[in-house]
Amino acid sequence: MALWIGILFGNSFQLNEATFNETVASEHRFLLKEKLAPAFESKSSNVFSFTNKIVAAEAEVNKALEAEGKGDMKISNSYQMSLTKASGVGFVSENNLLLFFLVFGLLIFGTMLFVVPDIKKIPGIKNDGIFKHPVNKGKLLGIILGSMFISFYILLYFFPQYIINWLIVLDPLSKFMNGGLASQWFLYGFLYTIAVLTMGIRMLIKYRHNKYQMVRTGSVMFFQLIFAFMIPEILTKLNMPSADLKNMWPLDYSFFFDYRIDQKIEAGTLGTFMFVWGIVLFAVGVPVLTYFFGKRWYCSWVCGCGGLAETLGDPFRQLSNKKIKAWRFERYSIHIVLVLAVVMTAGVLYTYFTGEPKIMGVLDTGTLRYYYGFGVGSIFSGVVGTGFYPIMGNRVWCRFGCPLAAYLGLVQRFKSRFRITTNGGQCISCGNCSTYCEQGIDVKWYAQRGQDIVRSSCVGCGICSAVCPRGVLNLENLAEDTKKI
Repeated sequence: MALWIGILFGNSFQLNEATFNETVASEHRFLLKEKLAPAFESKSSNVFSFTNKIVAAEAEVNKALEAEGKGDMKISNSYQMSLTKASGVGFVSENNLLLFFLVFGLLIFGTMLFVVPDIKKIPGIKNDGIFKHPVNKGKLLGIILGSMFISFYILLYFFPQYIINWLIVLDPLSKFMNGGLASQWFLYGFLYTIAVLTMGIRMLIKYRHNKYQMVRTGSVMFFQLIFAFMIPEILTKLNMPSADLKNMWPLDYSFFFDYRIDQKIEAGTLGTFMFVWGIVLFAVGVPVLTYFFGKRWYCSWVCGCGGLAETLGDPFRQLSNKKIKAWRFERYSIHIVLVLAVVMTAGVLYTYFTGEPKIMGVLDTGTLRYYYGFGVGSIFSGVVGTGFYPIMGNRVWCRFGCPLAAYLGLVQRFKSRFRITTNGGQCISCGNCSTYCEQGIDVKWYAQRGQDIVRSSCVGCGICSAVCPRGVLNLENLAEDTKKI
């Protein structure tokens, strides 16, 4: 971790003529070069001062163009990322391949040192005072860890120019996989995949007594590595639209955005297949598969968000709030996000087919799209959804915000054969099931009454069954009806 953080400060930055001309569009070169004269004349020792010079220069250029009545020539896509990355010189740029193997080699080795010794322990979860662990809610270590997650997401989404050195370290892998230099999203996808794979090994060791958990964990590891990471990069290398074929609307809220539809149409047969596949997946696949298997087929076996929650987030699953107030809030919040996703998408499609930027001359669909992407796509799903793992549990996003989970949950609640059956006569009220339910369901309440569980929020992770010492709980796909709550 120290080396990874240190990399951010391991390069210097200086513009040169060739780099500038290759990166900046011709209509901006003269004015921008004049404003960036200090960046040509001296070397910046850190990325922050260098990028701030570019930001200030672009602002001055835009102001000057606006004053001259040339607003159409303003710099709309900032050169911060491209100029900063191209101007990097020093230890990181010269040794990026070495740093890649060193950082991630240490990361994987350290993780294995942490998880492999668990194979000597009795498998499964025990009543071992987990709530007293220093990484728990309200404890300093948990707050520090959560702050680190939140800081990373803020940098990734809003200030990627400040983590340019991390991208430089990943350039060799990116060139190999997709033929281009690493972007912030390549960095994110790679770190995401490493987290799921390494912490997935921990899950395999921890739950090695339970076949369901072994297969389920193997499934999320496979789908993250192959479908979410490798296939999109390979498609990029083949000059095809990059697509995670297991992701779907409304979780993939940009699926119907104009530029993505146009990319698929221009890609020909393969692009058309991707578009049709995406529609069939959410329109037909969701109701059919959820009817037979419940929402677990996606949320706990396929989804990338669920995959991260079940692997990296597993140590925090006991932090989910089990109070009735939390359940009530959850039912409102997650369905509100689903409604917003539907409204935003309807507006986007209206503009795409009519060319009108506003609905009834009032509602600007571009603004709606922007605020949904900012508020839900970035803040809720990323900053809060993952950053709050050590504070509110590992399924904050899945429980309170995911529009696809809301859609799946509606089907599961009203028309699904999946339920968790209970044998109340065997329950000893140990509370393991409720403690470790990541969705905040008081499973013990149902178990004590011998009542089957069909909750729209249940993702069928099966941990409640895995930690029950008496075999009270079983995940089943039954034909007969049961009371739905």
